[in-house]
Amino acid sequence: MEVKKQTQALGGGVPTAQQLGAINAQAKAELKAEEVYVFSLRLCDDQVDRDHERFDTEALPELARMFVGKSGIVDHQWSAKQQVARIFEAGVVTEAGVSYIKAWAYIRRGGAGDEWIADIEAGIKKEVSVGCAMGRSVCSVCGLEYGTCGHQKGNVYDGQSCVAVLKEPVDAYEFSFVAVPAQANAGVLKGMGTGKASLKELADRFGAQEEYRNLYKQAALGQEYAGLLADQTVRLCLALELGLEEKLLRQMTGKLGTAELKALCRALSEKADRKFPARVQIAASEEAGDWDTGYLI
Repeated sequence: MEVKKQTQALGGGVPTAQQLGAINAQAKAELKAEEVYVFSLRLCDDQVDRDHERFDTEALPELARMFVGKSGIVDHQWSAKQQVARIFEAGVVTEAGVSYIKAWAYIRRGGAGDEWIADIEAGIKKEVSVGCAMGRSVCSVCGLEYGTCGHQKGNVYDGQSCVAVLKEPVDAYEFSFVAVPAQANAGVLKGMGTGKASLKELADRFGAQEEYRNLYKQAALGQEYAGLLADQTVRLCLALELGLEEKLLRQMTGKLGTAELKALCRALSEKADRKFPARVQIAASEEAGDWDTGYLI
């Protein structure tokens, strides 16, 4: 799952003595203050983005730690030729109720580095996006793994908007200078997985975009079907008055696979048919064996 969110390269200049120490912890050869240029970046925050997702506030400190030592590249091209900077410090900052990762990166002065520095100072190179992997995506409405419940991002349930909350950082890949972020005013490249390249990234890299789009559509249909099946199962449970609250029922159905849901829904439907049999308006008289005369005209 990928989303792009606009972030910014902020002001920079000569490193402090403390920053130079952190930079040299990343460098092979000891660098002097006049040999490097430092600048700050605002990375991931805990606010809901335009794709109805947000990073869990508690996940930001660990994610910030993972960004230390990661490269700054161009257009998410994972190539040594595209490396232009490196993060040497990152932490969480909270301002006006918003928590975000603030990072510091450095560029080596001289040659092509001076051109990058000039563009950053001129405000030309300032939009960036980051690549990272999160272990879990949780529904904000019911707390279950997103995609296993019937709730859909962006929909409102009992006055609460459904959001996918990204938890448990797995890895941070890089930050990248981009010309135009995929989404205006918001976005980070967020990967769900095990720290390896996402399926979308592999599809882009090897020219399999059409196959990826077909798989994505099929997966979306499967999720929608599972959600409808879970909704039907919950409705049947409530109609049969099993004594369980809807929230608990949704938690239970959210842990079942599609095959298990189908079997449970079928069994509940049969039970409901027996408990609430269909009745016709004109039924044969059991005693007389003919039609009920009460409905004759």
